Amino acid sequence: MTENLWGYRETSGRLAADTTDLTGYKVEASDGSIGKVDKHSDEVGSAYIVVDTGPWIFGKEVLLPAGTVSRVDADDKKIFVDRTKEQIKNAPEFDKDKHLGNADYHQQVGGYYGQNRL
Repeated sequence: MTENLWGYRETSGRLAADTTDLTGYKVEASDGSIGKVDKHSDEVGSAYIVVDTGPWIFGKEVLLPAGTVSRVDADDKKIFVDRTKEQIKNAPEFDKDKHLGNADYHQQVGGYYGQNRL
């Protein structure tokens, strides 16, 4: 089965027509908090969240494809992802200049998260 990592799962609670701004939502890995959403995109085939990890990884930002999101809790303003903190920490470095419109970068990030599932 091929998983579309750049689209939200039907079970995540994030619908294609949902226009809720996720900026500021807390992000929880499978083993604890990793930070807050700094920006996000709901673009079909290229949906993602960028997480500001704050002091956890010394101010680093990480790009998480929408397919890593297991659940969005709009009431508590939390997003749950199905990767561990270690998996996220070891992901390809976020490059804010490359991530928009760069198919090679998306393929690299998608390949990493596709291979590193729980």
